[in-house]
Amino acid sequence: MRTAYSVETVRAAERELMAELPEGTLMLRAAAGLAAVCARLLPRVYGARVVLLVGPGDNGGDALYAGARLARRGAGVTAVPMDPARLHAGGLAALRAAGGRVAEEVPLRADLVLDGLVGIGGRGGLRPAAAALVERIPAGAVVVAVDLPSGVDADTGEVAGAAVRADVTVTFGAYKPGLLIDPGATRAGVVHLVDIGLSFPAPPDAEALQHAEVARLLPTPTQTSDKYRRGVVGIVAGSARYPGAALLAVAGALRGGAGVVRYVGPPAVADAVLARYPETLIGPGRVQAWVVGPGLGEDPAAAEVLAQPVPVLVDADGLRGLDPRALRARQAETVLTPHAGEAAALLGVAREVVEAGRLAAVRELAGRYGATALLKGSTTLVASAGARTVRVNPTGTAWLATAGSGDVLAGFAGSLLAAGLSGADAASTAAYLHGLAGRIAADGGPLLAHDVAAALPSAWRDVGAGRAAG
Repeated sequence: MRTAYSVETVRAAERELMAELPEGTLMLRAAAGLAAVCARLLPRVYGARVVLLVGPGDNGGDALYAGARLARRGAGVTAVPMDPARLHAGGLAALRAAGGRVAEEVPLRADLVLDGLVGIGGRGGLRPAAAALVERIPAGAVVVAVDLPSGVDADTGEVAGAAVRADVTVTFGAYKPGLLIDPGATRAGVVHLVDIGLSFPAPPDAEALQHAEVARLLPTPTQTSDKYRRGVVGIVAGSARYPGAALLAVAGALRGGAGVVRYVGPPAVADAVLARYPETLIGPGRVQAWVVGPGLGEDPAAAEVLAQPVPVLVDADGLRGLDPRALRARQAETVLTPHAGEAAALLGVAREVVEAGRLAAVRELAGRYGATALLKGSTTLVASAGARTVRVNPTGTAWLATAGSGDVLAGFAGSLLAAGLSGADAASTAAYLHGLAGRIAADGGPLLAHDVAAALPSAWRDVGAGRAAG
């Protein structure tokens, strides 16, 4: 699992460790790890052209010390300061002693550029002096960000203006939320974590599940299981205008681990569901969880479903007009699965506000509605009311931005709810496997939502294989 901590938490851990170590030890550890990654990225270090874009803080010091290590191995290292009067003195001395040099202008050619302009404490877009240096990064150079791409907010992933787009980010001590959450994650490239000895007793601010964690969450039938013990999920979806949403939600639910899928909706849609999926039960009955909303149109069925004392996942049209007080008063779990536009309506803000601050938005949704909120998008986030840690989904493909994909996800997550997973586990596990299924189905090209549903068993087996091997 990748765990990410806020700037404040990382700074506190650094102070605690620095009190026990000789001065400068942490910076030297970070620089050693940074230089090692850079060396692996170069075809050969000797004779390589390395440029350091250096800011005035510790981030710049890390870059200078790493540059000194590369210079001692024969690289030609040039440091270009944002503010020549405020360079890290120790790092500058080390670079010069190793044969590196300082220049006022960014060289026209470079094999590798180290972005050491702004550290994790930076807020807002790059200042003009820093932005001017970034604009001059030579084409074709590998760009390596030191701890975090300059211009990306470490705590949120927000990008408020000009920012570095790195090929690789080398981060120290812990991941930062901004490295996992778009748009910051997109600008970070491949992220390498360098262990510098920090410890974190508190829960993380964000975490990204990996195969091993998801495998442990997947519901697996035993020899004594029957279809009812495995859970019954009810699907309230579809309308005369949007019949396909019902079929897609049912498709996702059938592959979600529950033993029975029950569909409730207009007779014509029910006939279509039964014709496509004869495994489905039609009509009201007892369930362990409900999915309500995909393709409902103006049908007020969401309120009726939410009045029942079982977990409910609310998606799409079901999200309209939700009463926060009523949801907070529910005794069973509620999972909300909006995209940015739907989240904006639930929060009473512009869509742009949600898209620019996805972490804040998903936390606000969970807190205001007393629910687990799954905010769909290029980075899908899952937050639960009262929980510190937000889960960040690391899987997926841009091809999943297609009609009906969210309906499949809703049915799949609802089935996991019925199988007994908590709201947070059902939402994050479904998002993870849905993303994997999207990659499998796309295989580098366009896909349909039904392709994603069909690929869910392959994604499940892929994740489950790790559990079997273990």
